[in-house]
Amino acid sequence: MSDSVHNPVWTSCKDAAGIAGNIFAFGLFVSPIPTYRRIIRNRSTEQFSGLPYIYALMNCLICMWYGMPLISADNLLVVTVNSFGTVFQLAYIILFIIYAERKIKVSMLASLLVVLVLFAIIVAGSLQIHDRMIRWISVGSLTVVSLISMFASPLFIIVSKSTISF
Repeated sequence: MSDSVHNPVWTSCKDAAGIAGNIFAFGLFVSPIPTYRRIIRNRSTEQFSGLPYIYALMNCLICMWYGMPLISADNLLVVTVNSFGTVFQLAYIILFIIYAERKIKVSMLASLLVVLVLFAIIVAGSLQIHDRMIRWISVGSLTVVSLISMFASPLFIIVSKSTISF
Protein backbone atom coordinates (compact mmCIF):
# COMPACT_ATOMS: atom_id res chain seq x y z
CA MET A 1 0.00 0.00 0.00
CA SER A 2 1.07 3.53 -0.68
CA ASP A 3 2.24 5.79 2.16
CA SER A 4 -0.35 8.39 1.09
CA VAL A 5 -3.12 6.10 2.36
CA HIS A 6 -1.80 6.49 5.93
CA ASN A 7 -1.30 10.26 5.62
CA PRO A 8 -3.56 12.12 8.12
CA VAL A 9 -4.57 14.71 5.50
CA TRP A 10 -5.49 11.94 3.04
CA THR A 11 -7.47 10.13 5.74
CA SER A 12 -9.32 13.32 6.73
CA CYS A 13 -10.21 14.08 3.11
CA LYS A 14 -11.34 10.49 2.55
CA ASP A 15 -13.53 10.59 5.67
CA ALA A 16 -15.01 13.99 4.75
CA ALA A 17 -15.81 12.79 1.22
CA GLY A 18 -17.33 9.61 2.66
CA ILE A 19 -19.54 11.53 5.07
CA ALA A 20 -20.64 13.94 2.32
CA GLY A 21 -21.37 10.97 0.07
CA ASN A 22 -23.46 9.37 2.81
CA ILE A 23 -25.47 12.57 3.28
CA PHE A 24 -26.19 12.78 -0.46
CA ALA A 25 -27.00 9.06 -0.63
CA PHE A 26 -29.38 9.37 2.31
CA GLY A 27 -31.11 12.21 0.44
CA LEU A 28 -31.40 9.92 -2.57
CA PHE A 29 -32.87 7.14 -0.42
CA VAL A 30 -35.57 9.37 1.11
CA SER A 31 -36.47 11.16 -2.15
CA PRO A 32 -39.24 8.65 -3.09
CA ILE A 33 -41.17 9.37 0.12
CA PRO A 34 -43.57 11.88 -1.56
CA THR A 35 -44.27 9.31 -4.29
CA TYR A 36 -45.06 6.68 -1.68
CA ARG A 37 -47.31 9.07 0.24
CA ARG A 38 -49.28 9.45 -2.98
CA ILE A 39 -49.35 5.67 -3.57
CA ILE A 40 -50.60 5.05 -0.03
CA ARG A 41 -53.14 7.89 -0.19
CA ASN A 42 -54.53 6.67 -3.54
CA ARG A 43 -54.09 2.99 -2.61
CA SER A 44 -52.62 2.42 -6.07
CA THR A 45 -49.22 2.43 -7.75
CA GLU A 46 -50.90 4.19 -10.69
CA GLN A 47 -48.44 4.43 -13.58
CA PHE A 48 -45.33 4.26 -11.40
CA SER A 49 -42.77 1.55 -12.05
CA GLY A 50 -41.20 -0.51 -9.31
CA LEU A 51 -38.11 -1.38 -11.35
CA PRO A 52 -35.95 1.52 -10.13
CA TYR A 53 -36.42 0.26 -6.57
CA ILE A 54 -35.45 -3.27 -7.61
CA TYR A 55 -32.28 -1.93 -9.26
CA ALA A 56 -31.57 0.27 -6.23
CA LEU A 57 -31.98 -2.70 -3.88
CA MET A 58 -29.54 -4.76 -5.92
CA ASN A 59 -27.11 -1.85 -5.93
CA CYS A 60 -27.36 -1.35 -2.15
CA LEU A 61 -26.86 -5.05 -1.47
CA ILE A 62 -23.79 -5.28 -3.73
CA CYS A 63 -22.28 -2.04 -2.39
CA MET A 64 -22.94 -3.16 1.18
CA TRP A 65 -21.17 -6.47 0.41
CA TYR A 66 -18.28 -4.57 -1.19
CA GLY A 67 -17.82 -2.56 2.02
CA MET A 68 -17.69 -5.63 4.25
CA PRO A 69 -14.28 -6.54 5.76
CA LEU A 70 -14.25 -9.83 3.82
CA ILE A 71 -14.09 -7.81 0.59
CA SER A 72 -12.44 -4.48 1.37
CA ALA A 73 -10.91 -2.88 4.45
CA ASP A 74 -11.94 0.31 6.24
CA ASN A 75 -15.24 0.91 4.43
CA LEU A 76 -17.60 1.33 7.37
CA LEU A 77 -19.28 4.34 5.71
CA VAL A 78 -20.02 2.27 2.59
CA VAL A 79 -21.57 -0.49 4.71
CA THR A 80 -23.69 1.83 6.85
CA VAL A 81 -25.16 3.94 4.07
CA ASN A 82 -25.95 0.91 1.93
CA SER A 83 -27.49 -0.88 4.91
CA PHE A 84 -29.87 2.06 5.31
CA GLY A 85 -30.43 2.05 1.56
CA THR A 86 -31.29 -1.65 1.63
CA VAL A 87 -33.89 -1.06 4.35
CA PHE A 88 -35.43 1.88 2.46
CA GLN A 89 -35.55 0.01 -0.85
CA LEU A 90 -37.11 -3.07 0.76
CA ALA A 91 -39.74 -0.84 2.39
CA TYR A 92 -40.50 0.84 -0.96
CA ILE A 93 -40.72 -2.52 -2.73
CA ILE A 94 -43.02 -3.98 -0.08
CA LEU A 95 -45.32 -0.94 -0.26
CA PHE A 96 -45.25 -1.11 -4.04
CA ILE A 97 -46.24 -4.78 -3.96
CA ILE A 98 -49.05 -4.09 -1.46
CA TYR A 99 -50.66 -1.42 -3.65
CA ALA A 100 -49.91 -2.82 -7.11
CA GLU A 101 -52.36 -4.67 -9.35
CA ARG A 102 -52.11 -8.46 -9.22
CA LYS A 103 -50.10 -8.84 -12.45
CA ILE A 104 -47.57 -6.23 -11.32
CA LYS A 105 -47.40 -7.78 -7.82
CA VAL A 106 -46.37 -11.11 -9.33
CA SER A 107 -43.79 -9.41 -11.54
CA MET A 108 -42.33 -7.43 -8.63
CA LEU A 109 -42.20 -10.50 -6.37
CA ALA A 110 -40.41 -12.41 -9.13
CA SER A 111 -37.96 -9.51 -9.59
CA LEU A 112 -37.34 -9.37 -5.84
CA LEU A 113 -36.67 -13.10 -5.79
CA VAL A 114 -34.23 -12.75 -8.71
CA VAL A 115 -32.36 -9.97 -6.87
CA LEU A 116 -32.08 -12.03 -3.69
CA VAL A 117 -30.91 -15.12 -5.58
CA LEU A 118 -28.38 -13.08 -7.61
CA PHE A 119 -27.07 -11.50 -4.44
CA ALA A 120 -26.70 -14.92 -2.79
CA ILE A 121 -24.79 -16.13 -5.87
CA ILE A 122 -22.53 -13.06 -5.75
CA VAL A 123 -21.78 -13.59 -2.06
CA ALA A 124 -21.16 -17.32 -2.46
CA GLY A 125 -19.13 -16.82 -5.63
CA SER A 126 -16.97 -14.06 -4.21
CA LEU A 127 -16.22 -16.15 -1.13
CA GLN A 128 -14.82 -18.81 -3.46
CA ILE A 129 -12.16 -16.34 -4.63
CA HIS A 130 -9.30 -16.88 -2.21
CA ASP A 131 -7.02 -14.11 -3.51
CA ARG A 132 -8.21 -11.04 -1.58
CA MET A 133 -7.15 -8.56 -4.30
CA ILE A 134 -8.99 -10.45 -7.05
CA ARG A 135 -12.07 -10.72 -4.78
CA TRP A 136 -11.88 -6.96 -4.11
CA ILE A 137 -11.58 -6.14 -7.83
CA SER A 138 -14.33 -8.59 -8.81
CA VAL A 139 -16.89 -7.32 -6.30
CA GLY A 140 -15.78 -3.74 -7.00
CA SER A 141 -16.45 -4.25 -10.71
CA LEU A 142 -19.90 -5.62 -9.92
CA THR A 143 -20.47 -2.56 -7.76
CA VAL A 144 -19.70 -0.26 -10.69
CA VAL A 145 -22.08 -2.21 -12.96
CA SER A 146 -24.84 -2.11 -10.33
CA LEU A 147 -24.38 1.64 -9.79
CA ILE A 148 -24.67 2.28 -13.52
CA SER A 149 -27.77 0.09 -13.81
CA MET A 150 -29.40 1.80 -10.82
CA PHE A 151 -28.90 5.28 -12.23
CA ALA A 152 -29.80 4.19 -15.77
CA SER A 153 -32.97 2.27 -14.78
CA PRO A 154 -35.27 5.33 -14.92
CA LEU A 155 -34.05 5.93 -18.47
CA PHE A 156 -35.27 2.47 -19.51
CA ILE A 157 -38.73 3.37 -18.22
CA ILE A 158 -38.75 6.67 -20.11
CA VAL A 159 -37.68 4.98 -23.34
CA SER A 160 -40.22 2.15 -23.00
CA LYS A 161 -43.13 4.55 -22.32
CA SER A 162 -42.35 7.12 -24.98
CA THR A 163 -43.59 6.88 -28.51
CA ILE A 164 -41.03 7.31 -31.19
CA SER A 165 -42.25 8.29 -34.63
CA PHE A 166 -40.20 8.88 -37.74
